[in-house]
Amino acid sequence: MMVAKPVSAEEVAEVVRAHARISAVGGRTKPALVGEGEELELSGLTGITDYKASEYTFTARAGTPVREVEEALEAKRQYLPFDPLFAESGATLGGTVASGACGPGRFRFGGLRDFLIGVQFVDGAGELVRSGGRVVKNAAGFDLPKLLVGSMGRFGVMTELSFKVFPAPSETVTLSVACPDHGSAVERLAGVASSRWEADALDYDLSGKAIRLRLGGPGEALDQICEEIEGRWPGEVERFKGAAGWRDQREVRWARGEFLVKVPIALSGVSQLARWVDGCGGLVQCWCSSGGNVAWLSFGRNELDAVDEMLRGYSMAGLALRGSGSSGPWLGERRANAILGEVKEALDPGSRFPEI
Repeated sequence: MMVAKPVSAEEVAEVVRAHARISAVGGRTKPALVGEGEELELSGLTGITDYKASEYTFTARAGTPVREVEEALEAKRQYLPFDPLFAESGATLGGTVASGACGPGRFRFGGLRDFLIGVQFVDGAGELVRSGGRVVKNAAGFDLPKLLVGSMGRFGVMTELSFKVFPAPSETVTLSVACPDHGSAVERLAGVASSRWEADALDYDLSGKAIRLRLGGPGEALDQICEEIEGRWPGEVERFKGAAGWRDQREVRWARGEFLVKVPIALSGVSQLARWVDGCGGLVQCWCSSGGNVAWLSFGRNELDAVDEMLRGYSMAGLALRGSGSSGPWLGERRANAILGEVKEALDPGSRFPEI
């Protein structure tokens, strides 16, 4: 049940003070992360409030669609290098930060935590809190913005966010490297990651047994790098001009199941996970991103228990962005975090927001 649709940070604070339990909602692109409590709709809290292209920073309200921000940045040939997910589906800035989920660009440039420099939010007492700054040099003090990344609305309701951005590459090239098996794919992922090629993104399509890497920069330099990669694996590399397919990956269009789960993983565990997925007969899909450090799983409700058991057996934790089970969005082995508990107690002592 929706409580209100505020259009200012002050109105958000009023709503929070007036209700015992609140769960903030943005573009609804990650429904499994919506917590218990009265829903506070933030789609009215939109707009870019400050954009300093010369400083490579911008500030926008939390309900602003990511795509709106991207269009403004594109006009100045700038972008958010971590490739925010679900931009075309309506993801908002606040929901993106709350989920902590990044796209393929995280591999080279880092994730949300590396680009969020300031935040305004409403805490559990209904008070407006500001931390960080609107430009990089002013982002001083206790780094609360980093704690809000991936917090899923458990610490407060974000109302305004400031980011640093990067200049967009002059040209982009995508390469697909066919792999004989999962073991060779892991070796090639490690080889690309440790090379001088500096790929912007590095993913692995398990079903197609193909590595996808994206390069950005001046055209002449890209040609030289592509020729070197093609020489490394003769006959197994296909070249595409531009960012072919990466928008589909950011929208996770390969996923067909009800559930979409993010699993942090070490590169050394990719082969093991891939063999388990192969044994599911196509009922579980998997795509590895960020050089093999993040696995995305998609499956139906009938496979939920099997996936949960597998993650526990491999001592892995999963976070569902779509679909939810008896433990909410969590699957697999979830470890207690005393620090997050202390932060929760400090910012929301009355448990007005969903539990961690």
